[in-house]
Amino acid sequence: MFNHLHVYLTTPALLFPAISLLLLAYTNRFFSLAALIRNLSSQGKPVHSGQLKNLRQRIVIIRRMQEAGVLSFALCVLCMIFIYIGFNKTGSVIFGTSLLLLLYSLVLSVIEIRISVDALNFHLKELDQ
Repeated sequence: MFNHLHVYLTTPALLFPAISLLLLAYTNRFFSLAALIRNLSSQGKPVHSGQLKNLRQRIVIIRRMQEAGVLSFALCVLCMIFIYIGFNKTGSVIFGTSLLLLLYSLVLSVIEIRISVDALNFHLKELDQ
């Protein structure tokens, strides 16, 4: 199955800027969420339990997004090392795993965005009353 796989050293290197920018975006989402939580706690107003559940859920998802992104990045580096020392088949499998982790990270990002939109809609309903 993997007999015809051949990944060149430059292939995983192409993902470096993309993964770096993705991790930066994930970090910004985390910092925005952390600022929101700190702001809510400093106001002293009671927070709806649905909002707290939503915030907890988003924190967990963002953490998983960041972990998957970092692991994808690390596997890209590992892939390049294996290709460099001549283990192309192993490097190709590692690169495939890196791509799957990157895809997982992106799926989590979409899920987190949907939860964030739900939170905004909840807030808009409260303002409408």
